[in-house]
Amino acid sequence: MKFKISETLSSIKAYEAGKPLAEVEREYNIQDIIKLASNENPLGFSPMVHDAVNAHLRGMNRYPESSGYLLKNKLARKFKVSPDHIVLGNGSDDIIALLCHGFLNPGDEAVMPLPSFLMYEISVKTAKGKPIMVPLVDFSTNLNGIIEAITPKTRMIFITNPFNPTGSSISSRAFNLFLTGVPDDVILILDEAYIEFVRDEAVYNSLQNPLADPRIVTLRTFSKVYGLAGFRVGYGIMDSEIAEILNRIRQPFNVNTLAQAAAVAALEDDAFVEKTVRTIHDGLDYLISELDALGLRCLPTQSNFLMVDLKTDATRIFNEMLKFGVIVRSMKSYGFDTFLRITAGTREENKMMMDTLKKVLER
Repeated sequence: MKFKISETLSSIKAYEAGKPLAEVEREYNIQDIIKLASNENPLGFSPMVHDAVNAHLRGMNRYPESSGYLLKNKLARKFKVSPDHIVLGNGSDDIIALLCHGFLNPGDEAVMPLPSFLMYEISVKTAKGKPIMVPLVDFSTNLNGIIEAITPKTRMIFITNPFNPTGSSISSRAFNLFLTGVPDDVILILDEAYIEFVRDEAVYNSLQNPLADPRIVTLRTFSKVYGLAGFRVGYGIMDSEIAEILNRIRQPFNVNTLAQAAAVAALEDDAFVEKTVRTIHDGLDYLISELDALGLRCLPTQSNFLMVDLKTDATRIFNEMLKFGVIVRSMKSYGFDTFLRITAGTREENKMMMDTLKKVLER
């Protein structure tokens, strides 16, 4: 028996995650693998997180606190906003889906860069909306092109800053100019998953002046700088009317007890965050220097990863590196056939990655 699915959903391609460690271990029968493919925190997470999670294990027979009271109030104090401006999610992609289902009617349009985080497109399509793709210009978000793509059917715009996968960024000056071209009734979803790694003070940071523009929904995550990718917890800061809609339609226990406890503890350890950022910046400086010495072009980055042009089939190089236990990310699925994306790791991981890349390229 064949079941019919929505014509909109039939066009969706599945999200392709980075290759997991366990799969590479099984496939190649090797240990001591390093993974620099998914922009994760190479230092793990704060010791405070470990203690907080252990302290909550006995209560796991109970449902989580639906409101996320402690975490929302911790975030509210950090960013000087009211808790009713905050929505918690099972990762920031949970909030992306809530926004699409809350504010898109069938046929409504959502404008986004091409390529970009695939969950933007998937969430728009599952809400019966129409994604409008605007190709990058010189590996950066084409803000002028996005403005030109706005029509009377446009209900939301997705912007990622810094941008994944290229590492490019948008300055405050460019962003504020862009805002003047966005209609008052269009929601601007600003995904700042990598904002903590920014070094250039000119880069726009929406939470330096939160809620200044009611159109802006800021999304952030605990997966990157805080190292909580496996806990799946993100948050959005937005106009209270938008937040009320999302809290009305979200699953009541979408952020589990351990994730909430981990996130609260992570926010208390500024020293760990500072150590992470230093490690990433040192790692990027090392990788860029080494790759430059090989004559390989790296794109400028304000994130915890970089993209490098190998001037050859990057997927082939990616597959060869897997055999040596090094996982990076081929950018072929993004349309960048000769590029790898490499997450900055620890000093030892970065050196092992470079040694492996040199070995593979020499072959």
